[in-house]
Amino acid sequence: MSEQHRRITVTPRTRAESPYLEVPFDIAEGDESVEVVLDYDGSTGARIDLGCEGPDGWRGWSGGARRRFVITPDAATWGYVPGRLESGRWVVVLGLHVVPADGVDLDVTVRTPGGIVFRDPDVAPPTPRTGPAGRPGFAAPAGLTWFAGDFHAHSLHSDGSTSIRQIAERAVAGGLDFVALTDHNTISHHAALPGVGAEYGLTMIPGQEVTTGRGHANAFGAIRWVDFRKHPDTWVQQVAEDGGILSINHPVSGDCAWQWALTERPTHAEVFHSSWFDAPTDRGAWSWWHAWGTDVVPLGGSDFHYPESGLRPGLVTTWVAAEDASVASILEGVRAGRTAVSRANGRGAGIDVANPVLLRVGSELVAYGAAGSVLIDGSGAQQIVVGDEFRVPAADTVYRLETSVREILAVIGR
Repeated sequence: MSEQHRRITVTPRTRAESPYLEVPFDIAEGDESVEVVLDYDGSTGARIDLGCEGPDGWRGWSGGARRRFVITPDAATWGYVPGRLESGRWVVVLGLHVVPADGVDLDVTVRTPGGIVFRDPDVAPPTPRTGPAGRPGFAAPAGLTWFAGDFHAHSLHSDGSTSIRQIAERAVAGGLDFVALTDHNTISHHAALPGVGAEYGLTMIPGQEVTTGRGHANAFGAIRWVDFRKHPDTWVQQVAEDGGILSINHPVSGDCAWQWALTERPTHAEVFHSSWFDAPTDRGAWSWWHAWGTDVVPLGGSDFHYPESGLRPGLVTTWVAAEDASVASILEGVRAGRTAVSRANGRGAGIDVANPVLLRVGSELVAYGAAGSVLIDGSGAQQIVVGDEFRVPAADTVYRLETSVREILAVIGR
């Protein structure tokens, strides 16, 4: 066994120079596996992220979720990409998320060969899906159907606590047609999505949450890994070149709020996020949308990480009008702006027509299950929704549905 060890003291000055610190190590010809262990005193308040890059490119990221990873030719710790270990100079990439005023000592140990790779937890065989795909009872543009899904969820491949199969099981149980897996700064989960989706009768959309200390964005599609260490202008350019879709996440959300200035703005944004359920009358996201520009296509996401939070896939539901429920068709509907966003009736509720939904169909707006709520347009004009299928002419503006006590139930773009 070969072991390489480095002790590094980082201070606020270190972080001011760069939020990312690279620790080099060498892989020799013939090395079959590698194990990296990060150790530091978390009681100091330090929060250090962990990742890895090889000579041929990015090999994975686990952020602050774990302090150890193993990479082998056939398997790797969640968040890391298995494959041949190319010989030469590698680097452990440390994200200096929080560095205490007095600094902190970091111990990085690299071993070859590596130890045991973490395995996914056992999951019971999937129950055959009996519910219909899409909502054919909802009015939709000609040749299209409304499909329900969630554009923001995390698995064990980053800081979630559930496997990809467990997320699929929860999404199907909640009545969703699709779910996007958006693990942080990695695409290690992409390879498993088609197979798991087929098992559960669920469309699983490849995604990656490009995550920094100045804001997050979701990149959707089977595209290349996006380098979060570069300025977001490069994210916009690369995702467009790869045929994907980039969406700003939870733009007003504490220290995860969007703070980057951009030369070219993304065309999509997460205007409805589960964290806003704790303050359902807060107008921060609505104000941001108007200030940023209401031509942005709205998306929504639960940001599901673990069941103990009380969240679940579909708590915030994005509706997409598409030809079918394939990944390509759903993303084409999103790209074309055929989206609407609604919230479920409580954290344990499923997706059904009893949950208020606001859809745009040609020159009309149609509200389902929203009787007694208030329909408000971008200018502030209001009207009371009457009946379970309420139709009004649609203007070129954004709309939202609210309860009488001003809780937002659903939103739709222009």
